[in-house]
Amino acid sequence: MILSKKALVTGAAGFLGSHLCRRLLADGYEVTALDNLFTGTKSNIYDLFGNPKFSFVLHDVTQPFWGQFDEIYNLACPASPIHYQKNPVETTKSSVLGMMNVLDLALKTKARVLHTSTSEVYGDPLVHPQVETYWGNVNTIGIRSCYDEGKRCAETLCADYRREYGVDVRMVRIFNTYGPNMHPKDGRVISNFIMPGHHPLRRRPPDAFLPVLR
Repeated sequence: MILSKKALVTGAAGFLGSHLCRRLLADGYEVTALDNLFTGTKSNIYDLFGNPKFSFVLHDVTQPFWGQFDEIYNLACPASPIHYQKNPVETTKSSVLGMMNVLDLALKTKARVLHTSTSEVYGDPLVHPQVETYWGNVNTIGIRSCYDEGKRCAETLCADYRREYGVDVRMVRIFNTYGPNMHPKDGRVISNFIMPGHHPLRRRPPDAFLPVLR
């Protein structure tokens, strides 16, 4: 009998996490979805609750957790400027402490990790388009830095856990993404263009630092 691979998805009730859960289930995985519902919502994954290969765990990724998994997909972090600027300390903790908890679990269980990073690690880029060898033009103390620097630190942790402990980890830097389950007023460029009353080309505050059309 061929056993199904077991996957953990952190941030599973969010926009991208909910779609990833569906894809993994379609590919035959057993999926454990972990989310504290700070920005995610159960309505994104209600249809999966009847699937015997799907389970949901209400948990904050900043706190250690346990389970035996073959693969871990880390998507746990507020991605909308509206959300992460509202609670910047928790945003940084979700990236840094959350990443450490994921990597510690992977180290103990030999799981493979995919970490979802962001184009925001390049800061206010002076190079267009950005390539992976570009290190960015960043600000550590702006109102968006909780997200940008948290994600940068998470990448550093991934690289160091790979070099020092041999953890099997990959990273992907996601640029603007849109589709079903995206909150219509999440403050990012695509939803701002679509929703009435939003003006994505309006000048940002001086310490926002990042171009609007990133």
